[in-house]
Amino acid sequence: MTSGPHIPQERRLVTAIPGPKSQEMLVRRSEAASTSLGMAIPVFVAKAGGGVIIDIDGNSIIDMAAGIATVNVGNSADRVVKNVMEQVQAFTHTCFTVAPYSGYVEVCEALNRLTPGSFKKKSVLVNSGAEAVENAVKIARAFTKRPAVVVFEHAYHGRTNLTMAMTAKNIPYKEGFGPFAPEIYRMPMAYPFRWVGDQENIAQEALEMVTHKIEKEIGAHNVAAIVIEPIQGEGGFVVPPIGFLPGLAAYAKAHGILFCADEVQTGFGRTGDFFAVNQENVEPDIMIIAKGIAGGLPLAAVTGRADVMDSAVPSGVGGTFGGNPVACAAALGTIATIEEEGLVAKAKAMGEIISKALESMKSKYAIVGDVRGRGAMQALEFVIPGTMEPNTQAMVDIVKYCQQKGVLLLTAGTYSNVIRLLPPLVMPDHLLIEALEILDEGIAASNAG
Repeated sequence: MTSGPHIPQERRLVTAIPGPKSQEMLVRRSEAASTSLGMAIPVFVAKAGGGVIIDIDGNSIIDMAAGIATVNVGNSADRVVKNVMEQVQAFTHTCFTVAPYSGYVEVCEALNRLTPGSFKKKSVLVNSGAEAVENAVKIARAFTKRPAVVVFEHAYHGRTNLTMAMTAKNIPYKEGFGPFAPEIYRMPMAYPFRWVGDQENIAQEALEMVTHKIEKEIGAHNVAAIVIEPIQGEGGFVVPPIGFLPGLAAYAKAHGILFCADEVQTGFGRTGDFFAVNQENVEPDIMIIAKGIAGGLPLAAVTGRADVMDSAVPSGVGGTFGGNPVACAAALGTIATIEEEGLVAKAKAMGEIISKALESMKSKYAIVGDVRGRGAMQALEFVIPGTMEPNTQAMVDIVKYCQQKGVLLLTAGTYSNVIRLLPPLVMPDHLLIEALEILDEGIAASNAG
């Protein structure tokens, strides 16, 4: 594969993490940037490609984050770089709603082709996942003439006012930022590990609970949209049981509600399908897309049924930077990379390696309560041994251990007890296996403690 800077695909530590140059930059960061910004690893990046990040001290760190599932095709993938350079030399901006350009149309055509559904589709391009969610809600309300939006426990949909209302977790996403937008209604999530009912019948039980609450607490005739992540991201990679998503989609269709799949984190090959809803042949009315769409450049999209997407008044959607020509060029390079290099199949193969390793860890260590996910999107949930109590300290200790060994991991979960794995889809197998071995070592050390 030819994806990104041709740098050695190896883990290599030449200093402690963080090294002296990164420590100097951390001081400058603390003075210049808001302390409200998070930081997953205390190093500063010099270059990255394939499955590694090189920091300014020369450490080569295995990247199990991919910019939160954004650089699925790797950092600075060749086709992305080529397209971006050509576009920058041509022009950087006109605003599509002022003087349009072909790249925007070509990205829309690609999304209309790639997203599930045999019906005619149209798209609109925006800047971020949260902006895409907001536009999906606007469009759904315009089409249905209804106000209510149904979301789920453990959901994450963004950090703007409306999407904070849709997001479930308070700290850090919502604390102190209210009041939030109205007409958002939260439903129980089919979360198998923490389901208190019949483990053999979770999908049906959850569907009955959700539909009952919609009918009795909102009124189905008032609901514009049901918005759900096919695999929840920040909420802890919660994978609903087979049948739950199709059941929701069928209920929505029967009641004139638009079914909206938030595939911001799950899209573009991440789960071993181009989109996660493909696994159960669900055809959403609206798809919400971002992160992996443009190889790291800011771009997002709403793609849906043409009649739905055309329902807003002229100029009712859009924005100055939405579908920027450089980002569109990057998206076309990203899509070509995924299709021509077989990265959807690669994600599925990576998933087999990851699943085998995580199941082994679960069998060995009492602090691992659950492992779950699909493809190159998998996670471990940590508990106090012998209980269902979240074990946040174990998560923190394991992440720190792996960082010191040169492996970047991300955390997640409503209960702050989940480690999630999101390697670039171009990561060589030997790096993936090495990262998993170090993760195993970290869990062993925490479990013993």
